[in-house]
Amino acid sequence: MFAKQIDIYWQKMKGIKFLHWLLVTVLLWVSLSTSALAIPALDYNPWEAIQLPTTSTILDMSFIDRNHGWLVGTNATLMETRDSGQTWEPRRLVLDNPDYRFNSVSFQGNEGWIVGEPPIMLHTTDGGQSWSQIPLNPKLPGSPRLIKALGNGAAEMMTDVGAIYRTKDSGKNWQALVQEAIGVMRNLNRSPSGEYVAVSSRGSFYSTWEPGQTAWEPHNRTTSRRLHNMGFTPDGRLWMIVNGGKIAFSDPDNSENWGELLSPLRRNSVGFLDLAYRTPNEVWLAGGAGVLLCSQDGGQTWQQDVDVKKVPSNFYKILFFGPDQGFILGQKGILLRYVTDLTAAPA
Repeated sequence: MFAKQIDIYWQKMKGIKFLHWLLVTVLLWVSLSTSALAIPALDYNPWEAIQLPTTSTILDMSFIDRNHGWLVGTNATLMETRDSGQTWEPRRLVLDNPDYRFNSVSFQGNEGWIVGEPPIMLHTTDGGQSWSQIPLNPKLPGSPRLIKALGNGAAEMMTDVGAIYRTKDSGKNWQALVQEAIGVMRNLNRSPSGEYVAVSSRGSFYSTWEPGQTAWEPHNRTTSRRLHNMGFTPDGRLWMIVNGGKIAFSDPDNSENWGELLSPLRRNSVGFLDLAYRTPNEVWLAGGAGVLLCSQDGGQTWQQDVDVKKVPSNFYKILFFGPDQGFILGQKGILLRYVTDLTAAPA
């Protein structure tokens, strides 16, 4: 009887040892797999976090010169800087609605424009010291989403349903550049040479427009994943961000052909929101939960800026006004400002 109890005891001990070995093996495999999936950390952090005197979300920014700039956002937020964006001062406008959402701001020299919703347009010719409201046609298709200052009283405006207009007389008259709108858009971007790309509200297709065309050209997406955002590379190609933390770039010779979907973060849990180039080869990719990645080879391999993960914000928009001046727009008045120092990558 006693020998039988000893045998049962040893059998239990063997089972416990086996379970312990199995648990250690599984934990080791998970650890190694996680390490293999983690992307390298960037060995420098060129971004300085700035808390603006507002809790509004900043939506756009434009500079008159390197030092003097303006930003706009929700709740009719309007701020001015004269020290390259280190500090920002709120500016109040007398408006009929304090809840305007200022979507876009653009300057060409001292002439600047602001558009937003409900439909509103503001114009300045003295660097923003005074603003006048430009009347908009109540039959305007959609609400103004983007404005581009072209100088000498000229500007180009696009609404959130894809209507494009141009003025040459400071907003007194507007010429329609497309025959009809394309419907509500999720995101849109304009290239320096005037081309547009717009993602449909559900991310099921995208449309492009070039100067001289009278209509948008629709394109089917090349992946089962929904499109989130699209834009232009410095050499004129297209980039796309799709749901699930994936990105892709169009072929240099044919924008209808796309390269394979890339997973910069090597996992699907993080959604990316915007992408921008600091130089022809250096690319920055921003997303939710403080995720910020950098590529030094045009988007093929990536590193993560882990220092900004502690910033309590999603990063919605990346803007570079030159290789040594850039900003990332966040929520609740949070900005990241690019700071050139000895630790930064060369331009």
